[in-house]
Amino acid sequence: MGSASPRDHLMKLLEPVVSAEGLDLEDITVTQAGRRRVLRVIVDRDGGVSLDDIADVSQAVSEALDDDDAMGQAAYTLEVSSPGVDRPLTEPRHWRRATRRLVKAELRDGSVVEGRITAADDAGVDLDVEGAPRRLEYEDLARGRVQVEFRRIDDVDGDEG
Repeated sequence: MGSASPRDHLMKLLEPVVSAEGLDLEDITVTQAGRRRVLRVIVDRDGGVSLDDIADVSQAVSEALDDDDAMGQAAYTLEVSSPGVDRPLTEPRHWRRATRRLVKAELRDGSVVEGRITAADDAGVDLDVEGAPRRLEYEDLARGRVQVEFRRIDDVDGDEG
C-alpha cells in the first residue's frame, strides 16, 4: 500500500463503489469493538437515503471489500448508514442538503451566526437571520451544524390549528 493510510486506501476503494450506487461517500471509520473491528461507511445524497439504498450499497461495499481483502483476515462488522443530524456542515453539498433547516454557522473570524438556510450554491449559503437575509461565502465559513428542532418550519407550514 505504500505510504497511504488504511483509511485512505478504503476511501479510494469504496468511493467508486458507492458512487456507482448514486450516493456520495461521506466518511469511513474503523474502530475496535472487543475482538472485532467495526467498519462504518457513511453515505448520503440529495433527497436523503432510503433503507433500500443502504441495503444495496451495503451489498456492493461488502463485495468490493471481499475482492480487495482490504480489511484483512480478522473478523469485522460492516455498518452502512446515512450521516446523523450532528454531522458538521463542511462541504457545499452538506449546506445544500440542509436547506430550510435551522443552522449555527461558525465563521473563520470567530463569530457565530444562527439562521435558517434559504438557499445554497457552489459559492456560499443564504440564511434568514431573524427575518433578515444574510449571504455567507464558504471561504468565510469554518463549519456549521444543523440545530435540532422539535417543531420544524415544515411542520408549521401545513398546520392550521
